[in-house]
Amino acid sequence: MELNLNMAAILVAVVVNFFIGFIWYTPLFGKAWGKEMGYDPTNKPDTKVMVKGMIFMVIGNFFFAWVLAHNIAAWQFVPGVPEMGVLNNAISSAFFIWLGFYFPGHLGATVWEQKSWKLFGIDAGYSLVSLVVVSLILTYWK
Repeated sequence: MELNLNMAAILVAVVVNFFIGFIWYTPLFGKAWGKEMGYDPTNKPDTKVMVKGMIFMVIGNFFFAWVLAHNIAAWQFVPGVPEMGVLNNAISSAFFIWLGFYFPGHLGATVWEQKSWKLFGIDAGYSLVSLVVVSLILTYWK
């Protein structure tokens, strides 16, 4: 058994996920997220800090897409999974990874770190959207 991974799809997913994060945390929910995090909207971050954050985000996005590609490929060996169809595989992969790994983490952070439920919605929503889009790229582009 061999896992077939499409590196071009993984790299495109990295770039797309970077832009999803930019759109999600800038024009869509940037002000609300900043307020919930307690950031001063008049204080602009240092350019070096921004560049470093973007570099680490791209690295993280690569591992995210690469591991998700492995997960999706591995499930293709389970009887019945290939017959579910590409869309069902993508949505199922994204949702169950989100439900099992991201949702509990966001939930725990919200309660233990006393973060707001609004922040929970913004962050958990981003995780779900990101997983769905990247899963769609990785499953449709074989």
